[in-house]
Amino acid sequence: MPELPEVEALAGYLRQRAVGRRVERLEAVAISALKTYDPALTAVTGRSVTDARRHGKFLDVVFDGDLHLVVHLARAGWLHYREAFASTVPLRPGKGPIALRARLDDGSGFDLTEAGTQKKLAVYLVTDPQAVPGVAKLGPDALSADLAAFAGALRSRRGQLKGVLTDQAVLAGVGNAYSDEILHAAKLSPFALTDRLTDDQMATLHAATRRVLGDAVTRSLGQRAAELKGEKRSGLKVHARTGLPCPVCGDTVREVSFADSSLQYCPTCQTGGKPLADRRLSRLVR
Repeated sequence: MPELPEVEALAGYLRQRAVGRRVERLEAVAISALKTYDPALTAVTGRSVTDARRHGKFLDVVFDGDLHLVVHLARAGWLHYREAFASTVPLRPGKGPIALRARLDDGSGFDLTEAGTQKKLAVYLVTDPQAVPGVAKLGPDALSADLAAFAGALRSRRGQLKGVLTDQAVLAGVGNAYSDEILHAAKLSPFALTDRLTDDQMATLHAATRRVLGDAVTRSLGQRAAELKGEKRSGLKVHARTGLPCPVCGDTVREVSFADSSLQYCPTCQTGGKPLADRRLSRLVR
């Protein structure tokens, strides 16, 4: 799933390439992805792209006249920028991966695509991003929150640290992959309870969050959209590295699997050398 660093990089790429270009046509190919109907997509025709922003894991493409195309890429969505399209013929709704296509006046544009069968990519055309329910409920931004805001947000929700850190209403922008990386950098168990963290542990977690996300953004900026997924994988130390040695201590990276997701961690770095039980309802090492 694209998280804060990838969405920030996509916004940066659109600012470099698309800002100033006029929209010739905005085509909804997967009607189910379009969550709003007023304004209609045709309202964007003839308008110029003026900015691209990020709200947590939401991408916001801004057009003159204060229209916003707000996109949540979900688990399998992506943005592909095209320097030219093979055909100018409008796309027909079908079973392909393209959900939406934006054609610009220089012949370039971008496709929003979604792989797989679980179609959860969401597109909103609004005059105010706060009209998007997911944006309206976002907590403080994970990359910009100071220590006081960060600690207040995490302590407002009692629970296991992994789950709270990825709750967008608590802290915006962190998903499954970077939460594993942040907890590894902070040397904290994913199942530590938020209300038991000391002030020193909270400060360490805040610093790790800023460092891990900041480094990922720095690596990603300037990359083409097609290169971002590879860039993300190359920077991971524990996530998706089950069975491999931890690059910090050499211990074997372990995994806890759930019904539809998993987490990775290093026992030596994070849990005092003790492996976590690999069942949701097991008694877990804290």
